[in-house]
Amino acid sequence: MNKEAVQKAVKALRESSSPRKFEQSVELIINLKDINLKKTEEQVEFFLNLPHQAGKTVRVCALIGHDLEDKAKGVCERVILESEFSKIDKKQLKKLAQDHDYFIAQADIMPKVAATFGRVLGPRNKMPNPKAGCIVPPKGLIQPIYDKLQHILRVSAKKVPIMQLRVGKEKMGDDVLVENIMYVISHTVEHLPREHHNIRSILLKTTMGKPVRVE
Repeated sequence: MNKEAVQKAVKALRESSSPRKFEQSVELIINLKDINLKKTEEQVEFFLNLPHQAGKTVRVCALIGHDLEDKAKGVCERVILESEFSKIDKKQLKKLAQDHDYFIAQADIMPKVAATFGRVLGPRNKMPNPKAGCIVPPKGLIQPIYDKLQHILRVSAKKVPIMQLRVGKEKMGDDVLVENIMYVISHTVEHLPREHHNIRSILLKTTMGKPVRVE
């Protein structure tokens, strides 16, 4: 992807965006072509560590045993101990899924995590994911994982050939936005079966704005 084309698109996006009473996100839309998502090998799902945080603080919930309790408290927004799992009802599960972006789990209690939280987190793609580093050994560290999740971006196309990804916010500088956008595009191309031949079009948009094409 040509850097100049991305810079031009970011400039056009700013010029076409109307002022709002809130800070809008900047979203990257990648439309795919000639890809058969019914084939598992052509489906796309991976995680990226963005060069710059894309916006809001990522909220993390830790599902752990006492081994990691001290390391998780004061770091994650919510900590639920294994001994508390049985007290969580379906309504609370849905609230947890709504309020948190990622869930960290202690590796040796994953079967209990799956049994208690899987029916709600699974359909929402929020089960602790080893690809994102969210499965932690009993003697592991929580803070580095939490910090990493603040920059992480899940890139996925498993059912429809479209990816819509938050890559920044309006108040971020052009250079920062461009770096995030270029990073996402280049890594996405690498994960496609036929690389750039699977790209139909690339667009940028703000939360409430009209899409701008990246030529």
